[in-house]
Amino acid sequence: MKSYRHPVSLLLPLLLTSTVAGAGEAKAPVPGPPAAKTEIKSAGLLNDALRQASPAFSEWDIGGQIRLRYEVKEDAGSFPQQDFISGDVLNDNDYWLFREKFHVGWQPESWLKFYVEARGSQTASDVRPGDPERDVVDLHQAWIQLGDPKLFPLTLKIGRQEMTYGDQRFIGLGDWGNIPRSFDAVNLRISLSEKSWIDLFTGRVVIGRDDYFNVSNDYDQFSGLYASSQELLAGVETQAFFLARNVGEGSPNAVTAGLGGPGERDVYTYGTRLKSLPGAFGNWDFVFEGAGQFGDIGTATGNLDLRSFALTGTAGYTFKDMRAKPRLAVGYDYASGDDDATDGRQGTFEPLFGTNHSLYGLMDLVGLRNLSSPRVSLTLKPMEKLSVSVDYLAFWLADTADSFYPESGAARSRNGYGRHADYGSFVGSELDVVAKYAFTPWADLQVGYGHFFPGDYIKDSINSVPANAGTTGADWVYVQTLINF
Repeated sequence: MKSYRHPVSLLLPLLLTSTVAGAGEAKAPVPGPPAAKTEIKSAGLLNDALRQASPAFSEWDIGGQIRLRYEVKEDAGSFPQQDFISGDVLNDNDYWLFREKFHVGWQPESWLKFYVEARGSQTASDVRPGDPERDVVDLHQAWIQLGDPKLFPLTLKIGRQEMTYGDQRFIGLGDWGNIPRSFDAVNLRISLSEKSWIDLFTGRVVIGRDDYFNVSNDYDQFSGLYASSQELLAGVETQAFFLARNVGEGSPNAVTAGLGGPGERDVYTYGTRLKSLPGAFGNWDFVFEGAGQFGDIGTATGNLDLRSFALTGTAGYTFKDMRAKPRLAVGYDYASGDDDATDGRQGTFEPLFGTNHSLYGLMDLVGLRNLSSPRVSLTLKPMEKLSVSVDYLAFWLADTADSFYPESGAARSRNGYGRHADYGSFVGSELDVVAKYAFTPWADLQVGYGHFFPGDYIKDSINSVPANAGTTGADWVYVQTLINF
């Protein structure tokens, strides 16, 4: 492996076809009731006010967001090496997170748009080392977009931008975090029709750093092809992707000592996603996503040949005729692990730039690596403005010869954690309950609670170290308010 490799330029051919039904014989119109009054879609609280004040603001997009959240974590306070240990250890944390965004967009022509967004992220009483969710004022987005798909099929976006695809399992914003993700990137969209497109992109992830202007990791190049069509299969959004993450040896210290990205690696990910369109299958809905990986991972002792994969799926049914319109769903997430630490290969899946929160437990204790996890979910809407969700997830190691991985970062390896092929594979289970009340279309309040029940693997690992004083469960509570303007 070279210390740095230019992003892969491989493009996967994808055939996207569509069929259009012919029009039938014209019929005389039948008189009916007067047409309903068309509802005018809001452009946002501030935009609506400005455009009513003056037509000159019709070309402008001005607005923002304010978010305040208080979290309490007991026995799993984002200290992954000390989670679930009872006794006098640092694994509790309660803190405030405050985030504000303000953006200005200008679109003088249908084919030309400018957009700038500032973001501030503040914290209070967070005892985690380095205060990782604090970045007081910085530039979150700044891009220019050229093209109008109604006039020409190519659209180009250049600059600092958010990138989200599918369910954000592999490319996501990470918006639950106080510092959401963005990239310094170039993205070319080829619009094949109103419902079919192909994106070609390359960019570098931006690293948040408090008191400094955020810059991207020059040693971490992320490129890809992502295609989507709602015309290949009736009632289904069909997507396919090929992604390349090429990381040079300077990545871990790219911004400053200890602040950067992962170590040297070349990871190539290919996959597909199928999701039902709203109402296409009556009360049923589903989503399936699968990905495979190949490449190599650099280590202190040499390169490892990467061969890994992940499979996820969820199916749900909504009882639309019942009070509160309950939706019951079952899902399953699997990500391969490594079965032998000495064979020169790595089987542990690499989750790339995915959004973890809500996908593998709201407590963010588990990531999509060496994971086998079924779930059952129930959502209710007892009032027009109130929604309630309940999720129960169970977690197993996909391979007991591999480690237990947190939401992000290296595998748990201290306080008894590590590769224990002779330990039980059951990690534990998690119960999450969240209620959300929307006061208005632009403001809401959320309250959530989660509890993690340790399983055999955690108990065997922690209890193998007498100084740990035993195993305990974990609790999490949060209250959040969000205002968009």
